[in-house]
Amino acid sequence: MNKYLKLLFQLNLKTIYFNFKYFPFSQAVKLPVWVSRRVYLRDLRGKIKFECPVKPGMVRLGYAGVGIFDHKKSRSIWEVRGEVIFRGKAVIGHGSKISVGENATLILGNNFTISAESTIVTTSKVQFGDNNLLSWDILVMDTDFHTIKNESGDVINEPKPIIVGDKVWIGCRCLILKGANIPSNCVIGANSVLSKELEKEKSLYAGNPIKHLKEEVIWDY
Repeated sequence: MNKYLKLLFQLNLKTIYFNFKYFPFSQAVKLPVWVSRRVYLRDLRGKIKFECPVKPGMVRLGYAGVGIFDHKKSRSIWEVRGEVIFRGKAVIGHGSKISVGENATLILGNNFTISAESTIVTTSKVQFGDNNLLSWDILVMDTDFHTIKNESGDVINEPKPIIVGDKVWIGCRCLILKGANIPSNCVIGANSVLSKELEKEKSLYAGNPIKHLKEEVIWDY
């Protein structure tokens, strides 16, 4: 009984609208995505696809969070004109922003978590593997937005995909920029800046510019 009471408490008109806007009836009635009242649905012209069995509440937008933030006043933003692919459970914590441009793709693996107040922006492709944890105040962005050209008029700052492997922990206030590639089982230390392909799995990286600090690390989710 408590399980159903909790479900009813979590539901709101925004959740119902979101699910029936994106999904066919057979999926929408399961309410696979729960949307907090504090989520601003800025743009819903894109698509969502599940590459996994669909279950109630498997994706949660604007819930959970971190104690140092006021989740009652912090608002999340959903702005999707491209495609978002879920491959399992996902929690996008309060105050977090998702922006997926037209023709862009965001892929979130199973057991994906943003704790709070982080942002993912893609105009190309951003892909996360399974069991990833993002802390707060992180910006993941695969574009510079503004075009830079050389003397010949050639664009020299095209967007580049960002790829993150399985079981990666990204510390607070990190900046993950276009061209970043993080191998599986890595830790990215707080306040790091990353815009290149890292080579070694099971490693600790940190700094600006980012450096390889330790090998054979293991972290607990």
